Amino acid sequence: MPTYFSAATFKFLRAVARNNNREWFHAHKQDYEDHVRGPFRRLLVDLQPVLAEVSPHYRADPRPVGGSMFRVNRDTRFASDKSPYKSWQGAKLFHERSRQVVAPSFHLNIRPGGCFVGSGLWHPGTETLRRVRQFILDNPANWKTAAHGPAFRRRYRLDDSEMLVRMPRGYPADFEFAEDLRRKNLVALRALDDEVVTGPRLLKVLEADIKALAPFTDYLCASLDLEF
Repeated sequence: MPTYFSAATFKFLRAVARNNNREWFHAHKQDYEDHVRGPFRRLLVDLQPVLAEVSPHYRADPRPVGGSMFRVNRDTRFASDKSPYKSWQGAKLFHERSRQVVAPSFHLNIRPGGCFVGSGLWHPGTETLRRVRQFILDNPANWKTAAHGPAFRRRYRLDDSEMLVRMPRGYPADFEFAEDLRRKNLVALRALDDEVVTGPRLLKVLEADIKALAPFTDYLCASLDLEF
């Protein structure tokens, strides 16, 4: 079985967190290529047949620019923290129409002690949230299966980092999934141990996660009239 990331991956990410400046990063850019971006690109290539088996409409794009990987540079224009680089590396396996319309995506993030895999809609706009909430209200049985099945909830948690204080206006407070209508992110995720990320089982683990997250992602696609 192939391995992708290593102790050197996490060593680099810890180091960039301590030395978050352009001079240090450019002096160690080859370490980033060798231990972070290069392995991630190889992983994305190997995830392509896995993803194709789940959905013909999703892409794992290994291109270093414009592909699945997030840029290592932070957008500091409106941030109080002006550190120029991220101390993590992430990628999204995106819907083929995601550059034209809002669409759920699969995500993988690598951070020392904070790796995770997940799927869903991160910070969707007001109109997108309205459409998904209405779809959940109109199709609660399928939502229960997709997001609250016992096996699914044993493995994944729904993101509750950003919640409305009260129910959005116009929705019944006694609705079975009222808590879900208060979520600002519609995301299911689970943590990955660093040892899994650096070990030979990573590809198989992610294959199982993508397949397990597929019904949840499919439901969100249906709510936005997207093919899955």
